[in-house]
Amino acid sequence: MVRISERPITGLAAGPKPRFQSAMDNNDETHRDTDTTTTTQRDDVTRKRNGPERHNEPEAKDERNAGGSKREGDTDSSKKKTPWYRRPLLVGVLILAVIVGTVAGALWWRHSRKYQSTDDAAIDVVAQRVSPQIAGRVLRVLVDDNQDVAVGTVLVELDPADFRNRLDQAHAAEAQAAAQIAEAQAQAAVADAQREQAKGNEGVAEANATNAAHELRRFQDLRADSTGAVSQQQLDRATAAANSTAAQLRAAQKGVVAAEAQARHAASQIDAARAAAKSAASQVAQAQLMLSYAQVKASVAGRIARKMVAPGNYVEPGTDLMAVVPREVYVTANFKETQLNLLRPGQPAKVEVDPYPDLKLTGRVASVQPATGQVFDVLPSQNAAGNWVKVVQRVPVKITLDQLPADPGLRLSPGMSVTVTVTVRQ
Repeated sequence: MVRISERPITGLAAGPKPRFQSAMDNNDETHRDTDTTTTTQRDDVTRKRNGPERHNEPEAKDERNAGGSKREGDTDSSKKKTPWYRRPLLVGVLILAVIVGTVAGALWWRHSRKYQSTDDAAIDVVAQRVSPQIAGRVLRVLVDDNQDVAVGTVLVELDPADFRNRLDQAHAAEAQAAAQIAEAQAQAAVADAQREQAKGNEGVAEANATNAAHELRRFQDLRADSTGAVSQQQLDRATAAANSTAAQLRAAQKGVVAAEAQARHAASQIDAARAAAKSAASQVAQAQLMLSYAQVKASVAGRIARKMVAPGNYVEPGTDLMAVVPREVYVTANFKETQLNLLRPGQPAKVEVDPYPDLKLTGRVASVQPATGQVFDVLPSQNAAGNWVKVVQRVPVKITLDQLPADPGLRLSPGMSVTVTVTVRQ
């Protein structure tokens, strides 16, 4: 055995190593290679013994085992992961999520219990369809699209020439009827005079007949007392006079009857003339009305929409010329049938208009339609079919607004989408 001194050898630090030092270094390297080979063989035997599940271990472990300097890292990687319930941050987040979910659920339940809301709603209105009541050619169109109009504003003018001619004819007929009334009244006056004259003649005839009858009776009495007191000629003359005056009386009486009939006829002519005058006056009024229809006016205040008429068009009664959209609008909200349990007319409602997020309106439930919306469709669903599928239906609910926006820039137009919230419980 060679003994090596522990004292440092001076003068050899920068020079080549001594022969015995090189031999020791080579011996150490040989031992390390032997240890590495032994370790690798031992790991191979272990992998074969444990089976294929250990073949997927990282090769870095072999390198760390081969180096021998990173065995502490192998110990750390082999440790088990910390359970989630031992991580304070994760536990705190889960607890916070549970609390937030519970509060949100409670608020949602409270809101759904007190309110019923839907966004299937829109501004609605009953628009006036402007159409002429007479046929004619359009002379002028006095309004433009989207123009505000008041009640009575002239929208369209039709050619009034034909209607003015009819009015003139009606005035002529009215004048003729007035003349007929005057003529009938004159004839009635003549008939009245003739009746009075007939009555006077009747009086004269009656007096003459009475006198003749008395004279005949006197002659007859004298002849009966004394045959020679009255001659036969005198008696015959008195008899003839009595008969003549009696006939004249009867004629006068018939004349009175005829005069009275003539008077009544004249009075009826007056009534007929007056009726003709009324008919002529009604024709004048009708002609004036037809002439007024030549000016198509707005019956409600609002804004012009869907103008479909131009000068020169020939229109018939009932032809749509344009529409006037009134300012008084309401809301039609289509609630689900499952939301109608507590919905009643008169309940307060809040309305949010989509085009104006800052606008908040209030209103009240006016009425609930007595049928679902699909009942009034052109092709309503037939639930008797074999492939019927139950779908939650919606029922239109009319909501009137308490007050409209005063700002002209916040005009509510039909069709605007809104969100409606009705308070069903106080």
